[in-house]
Amino acid sequence: MLRSLLFLIFLLLPLFSAGAAVELALQGRPPVTLTEVYLRDGVSYIAIDDVLAVLELQGDWDSVRHVYTLKTPRGPAVISPGSRYLRQGESFIPLAHQPRFIDGRLRVSEDFVNSQLPAFLDEPVYYRNLNPSVGRVDEGETPLDRLFAFVLRKKKSADEPALRGIVLDPGHGGQDPGAIGLKGIKEKTVALGVARRLEKLIKMQMGIPTYLTRNDDYALNLQQRLEAVARPDVDALILLHAQASLSDRPEGVTLVIRPRDEAAGEEVVEGEGGSMKLAQKLRSALERSGIAVTGIVRAPLLPLGRGNLPTVLVEVGYLSNPRDNLRLADPAGQDELAMALLNGLKSFVDDLKEFR
Repeated sequence: MLRSLLFLIFLLLPLFSAGAAVELALQGRPPVTLTEVYLRDGVSYIAIDDVLAVLELQGDWDSVRHVYTLKTPRGPAVISPGSRYLRQGESFIPLAHQPRFIDGRLRVSEDFVNSQLPAFLDEPVYYRNLNPSVGRVDEGETPLDRLFAFVLRKKKSADEPALRGIVLDPGHGGQDPGAIGLKGIKEKTVALGVARRLEKLIKMQMGIPTYLTRNDDYALNLQQRLEAVARPDVDALILLHAQASLSDRPEGVTLVIRPRDEAAGEEVVEGEGGSMKLAQKLRSALERSGIAVTGIVRAPLLPLGRGNLPTVLVEVGYLSNPRDNLRLADPAGQDELAMALLNGLKSFVDDLKEFR
């Protein structure tokens, strides 16, 4: 029944994406309609070249450094696919959504065009999404996201294992490389490498079913990633990603959890949610292994969903940092990281057993 429902929703998704278009212009000029608008995870993305042409600006793509330089009245500004920052001089400005290569072109989110880019111009910008309901409902929730609004811990009997099964979700894949770091290392490759190692360790040392959302270099849609989570024996979800910055200074692992754990619409008491407990155990194990952790961050990221299923997104390091890059590009470094994550998971299970 669930698979049939998912398939029906997947077939209907194009209906929610039809007719996407935006109007853009310098204030006082006739608006230009841009119809090449792509929707990803409920966010509208527009080709940066198209945007700059309308705003009478120029930009250049550096294929060696993998950066795009915008030439603005306030000086050059640099963005990069996979980076969550815009650099202007020595300043790094956070981006709500990182630029992405989609269908062969570098594209930026509409909040960048509407809110951040105008700060670099000498005149106001007119922007209008002609169909704001398309692909963006309730601040970015797609129909599929609403279907899985609650990712809930499955009920189990007292004589079952504390952790019956786990899903590992290596991010990106296929034509979506994710962040690109020093020497061309790709986020999708690192995430899959760590996931495979962690999967093997869990099966060998914990003996529980472990499901990879992908086991090779191919792309997945949200439906396919969530199918694994819907299994009745899945009691935890770990998403594996990596970061990149326009500076080589940021380093270390970042752990991300949903803003709050909820069960059937009721918020779990702060600090007592399974996601926070899992993140704390992973952080302790990583630090014991000598791997720096920048912290545990609460963020409303789409892959995390809502619910009380213990869920942690692990940003395994910065591909733009020489030390992180060296560790993540090295099979031995990936082994070390996977072992630390395994130890954190074991500690989490020990706590579950203690309080049953």
